[in-house]
Amino acid sequence: MSRQQESAPSRDNRQRPRAAKGKTSPIRRPQSAQGNAPRTPGALQAFHLQHIDRLIGKVLLFARPADAVVSHYFRENSKLGHRDRGIIAEAVFAVLRRRVEFGQFAESGTGAATRRLGLLGLAATLGRDTLTPFLYPDEAEWLDRLTTIERSSLAPRVRANLPEWLYDDLVAHHGEAFTAAMGDAWLRPAPLDLRVNTAKVSREEALAELETAGIAAEPAPMAPDGIRLKGKPALNQLPLFINGGVEVQDEGSQLLCHLLAPRRGEMVVDFCAGAGGKTLALGVAMRSTGRLYAFDVSEKRLANLKPRLARSGLSNVHPVLIDSERDTKVKRLAGKIDRVLVDAPCSGLGTLRRNPDLKWRQTPESVVELTAKQAAILEAAAKLVKGGGRVVYATCSVLEAENEAIVRDFLAKNDNFRLVPVAEVFAEQKITVPDLPAESGMLALYPQVHQTDGFFAAVLERTR
Repeated sequence: MSRQQESAPSRDNRQRPRAAKGKTSPIRRPQSAQGNAPRTPGALQAFHLQHIDRLIGKVLLFARPADAVVSHYFRENSKLGHRDRGIIAEAVFAVLRRRVEFGQFAESGTGAATRRLGLLGLAATLGRDTLTPFLYPDEAEWLDRLTTIERSSLAPRVRANLPEWLYDDLVAHHGEAFTAAMGDAWLRPAPLDLRVNTAKVSREEALAELETAGIAAEPAPMAPDGIRLKGKPALNQLPLFINGGVEVQDEGSQLLCHLLAPRRGEMVVDFCAGAGGKTLALGVAMRSTGRLYAFDVSEKRLANLKPRLARSGLSNVHPVLIDSERDTKVKRLAGKIDRVLVDAPCSGLGTLRRNPDLKWRQTPESVVELTAKQAAILEAAAKLVKGGGRVVYATCSVLEAENEAIVRDFLAKNDNFRLVPVAEVFAEQKITVPDLPAESGMLALYPQVHQTDGFFAAVLERTR
């Protein structure tokens, strides 16, 4: 529900609840909405509610990615502290994750729609009791009434918190139970995973250094060079990060690089390199030998790769700006490349734990546009590989139209390529991934099964 749908009624005759005599409110009531009263670090304050109200109104316009809107808002309100920003951002992203559910609940309340949504977001992230000093009597009664509602009584799509088109698509391909489990997984924040740069440090050494720094971590369940952190510690000042010993990279993304399995001295292309997270992983796998091209159409994204590349110590990576998949820089490499990774532009619907606004910003029409682009990029990338060379087509989507359908169509049109079962590739590297679909030979990762983002990949080998 947008902020234009309902305006706030006058509150002149509404009284805030008084704290009971003999009891101390757990949260100090600020004297100013500007946040200049004494504050308990990390505690909820009245000014948080005002910022959340404003920010939700901006985010729900869906004119820009939510993280960009939130970052811009914090730049405009630079006096907000780190803890304040955390409280505000977490509440706003809780609303995005549970928009269908919260929107239904908010219809029964009074006052501005964005305030009602903000209260629900705060109750979900900080707990109902933290709101008590800042609630009007009717708001307190409304929230207490909502706590009696069992989520199991809600309609399946409401519990999944998905738009109708996306829910129907997932149910059609995965069934109701699987979709419900995936919807629940998308309501929880993603863990923070690291990839160890084994050209500089071993995973054991990295874990020891993290422990010395007081950061709780453990080996990632599947990726051989992965580390999963417990919590979300700041890494920017950590020597291990500054010196290029680790990079932030979801474990699922790391597994895609292992599927390409580049060898030392080969010619390799990362066709849609972006900011280069996978590029760096491939460079390390090649032991900084051979030649690794990082193609992208965005000069800004390639510029973001440069400082990461400098930290990594790799010398075999060559960033190349292209205007499209038909660029002459691409065509002149036809038939010369050993391995190509195509991390295709996609809906990003596998990353809803991190980017919950995508489920509201994407549409069936936008997916159709993306599938046409994906097919064209895969065709162009496949022309680069020599006989026996491989292309890994990958997305961070869970939609069949962007994944299996693209691969099936490509194989139907290119009888000089074969599908290499992903289980076979992982077995060569002694990597165990649970629930691999043996019948298709393609990789599908899901948050509720693998505790990664949603990823898809297929290994395609040129036979002649």
